[in-house]
Amino acid sequence: MPPKSSMTVKPMFRWAGSKRKQVDRLGEFWSSKYRRYVEPFAGSACLFLHINPDCALIADKNEELIEAYRVIVESPDDVYRTMVRKKRTASTYYYWRAQNPEDLSRFDRAVRFLYLNRNCFNGIYRTNRSGRFNVPFSNDRVSRYLNKKEFMESVKRLSKAEFRAWDFGTTMRYVREGDFVYLDPPYKVDSRRVFNEYSKQPFTKNDLLRLRNHLRRIDDKGASFLASYADCKEARDLAVGWKIKRLRVRRHVAGFSDARRTAYEVLITNIQG
Repeated sequence: MPPKSSMTVKPMFRWAGSKRKQVDRLGEFWSSKYRRYVEPFAGSACLFLHINPDCALIADKNEELIEAYRVIVESPDDVYRTMVRKKRTASTYYYWRAQNPEDLSRFDRAVRFLYLNRNCFNGIYRTNRSGRFNVPFSNDRVSRYLNKKEFMESVKRLSKAEFRAWDFGTTMRYVREGDFVYLDPPYKVDSRRVFNEYSKQPFTKNDLLRLRNHLRRIDDKGASFLASYADCKEARDLAVGWKIKRLRVRRHVAGFSDARRTAYEVLITNIQG
């Protein structure tokens, strides 16, 4: 089912591994019959923005990301105006990156998070062992900001969601009958290197086992799920007992055009038909 608005909605956050270029294919799994949209690994929430459901639970264990979403929904004009007034220079970027979020107000933390995200290298969220954001400035590769109309349309859709700073396991425990759950977890692939350094606690084999168990539980509850994952042995293990579809995609995490390549991902679902 297509989104309720014909306007193309761009996520306000850039996010490594985002499925923004695949939302048309992913959106085919959504139906108005579902009672609620649930996303345990929010990131840029691009599929949520594309589908535009009336009821949603958006969660991520990244507390700064979730707080930023909440503040932006509460004060979109102030956040947008404050961000666009900041210079997009290396000196300004590194000044704000050096700030301790705990010393800032809730509003300033949200603006800082959005500003760093829009101006960092390749939209990567990565922290050091102390949990401090450490991605360099993007120099001549910064992407344009959303214009005010695009930003406010995104806010309009986000305002219909409930935001929670939860680990995916906690989110999955709140899944109910009739929910549609979209999962785009970090990749854990032993056979090759993939980017999964989203925090000081990377996604592990144990997390994959937890995810597999939760998929069974939400299926038992009568909820539907769709999961995206790299095409690998780990994905095949995760997909045992479920339907699987292979997709050809274009990787964009490398950051340099000659290093970007065609790869394959799989979609795993319990949706019939």
